[in-house]
Amino acid sequence: MVRTAIAVTVAALVVGVDSSLGASGATTFRMPSGNIYCAYEHYSFAPIDLRCEIRSGVKPLPPRPSACGDADWGGGYSMRQTGRPHVLCITDTISDPKARVLAYGKTWRGGAFTCSSNASGLRCTNRSGHGFFLSRERSYAF
Repeated sequence: MVRTAIAVTVAALVVGVDSSLGASGATTFRMPSGNIYCAYEHYSFAPIDLRCEIRSGVKPLPPRPSACGDADWGGGYSMRQTGRPHVLCITDTISDPKARVLAYGKTWRGGAFTCSSNASGLRCTNRSGHGFFLSRERSYAF
């Protein structure tokens, strides 16, 4: 019995465990246009969030907060499982050209988040009904 439990544990570590089972990591996807990239970040060392970056930037861009310093301002939105999203102030990127494409007309779900892809843009919400919309022409949080 102990040998079986050890074998199952080792197999899970080698093969990986699906994120729905609580494994730490990030699940990425992108829009067909290649302008929007998202990451559902569920690392064991940080709060769970959804981060979406838009290469053309948030439009209209809100005023840059002084706390953002020299980091890139306005490259997308991030939000936790509940609560309002915020504009990104970042020094890194989650952009991954190998990320799975979320085809127009399709919906992605991960944890407390839902994102709907459309030719007009990407709309994502969290458990509390807050979210954001991203497109080349306009972006907003709600």
